Amino acid sequence: MRKYVIMGVQGSGKGTQSTLLADDLDLVHISVGEIFRWHVKNHTKVGAQVRRVVAAGELVGDDLVEDVVGTRLQWHDWNYGFIVDGFPRNRRQAEFFLESYDIDGVIHLDLPDEEVRRRVLARRLCSRCGMDYNLIAHRPEVEGTCDVCGGELVAREDDTPEALATRLRDYHEKTDPVLELFRRKEYVVTIDARAGKLAVQQEIRARLGLPPHTA
Repeated sequence: MRKYVIMGVQGSGKGTQSTLLADDLDLVHISVGEIFRWHVKNHTKVGAQVRRVVAAGELVGDDLVEDVVGTRLQWHDWNYGFIVDGFPRNRRQAEFFLESYDIDGVIHLDLPDEEVRRRVLARRLCSRCGMDYNLIAHRPEVEGTCDVCGGELVAREDDTPEALATRLRDYHEKTDPVLELFRRKEYVVTIDARAGKLAVQQEIRARLGLPPHTA
């Protein structure tokens, strides 16, 4: 069984790299962002909380994130392991996580803030089916239109320069101490996330001693 945490600012490719690892190694990908998007889409109480927070230009509280991840891990459907994306977000959560789970490694996708801004502000989401696009790396065939269902492509509600500046500040303030804690345990492999997605994936596997990715 393999258990990993993947960390990095928005736009660093956490979802892409987690999916490649999960599909190949039979891991369960637990994404905080995807869980919250599901709640918003299905109009749950958690979804209503998230909508209010986003509408106010604020960040989802650490306690809510902790509750959502804790509940998801209790499903115990991860027979071969998991990769958690978006958690832990502070030192207290990291210490609890280390006490509760025998982590095999922490993947830190390192990306300069300038590149984060370039990538994140180019993201688009299909308003109908939810397919992700990026106007830099994954453009639709017809501008503004989803290739899958023909729905309109829109920017995410929280993908604005102001909201991104807040997220970056919050990330550095809270996540740097978490990374330092993990580094003391010698769990962290730091990967330059500016390379192409397959190059990044191969580097992750090489650093973790995993079999190379085969497309």
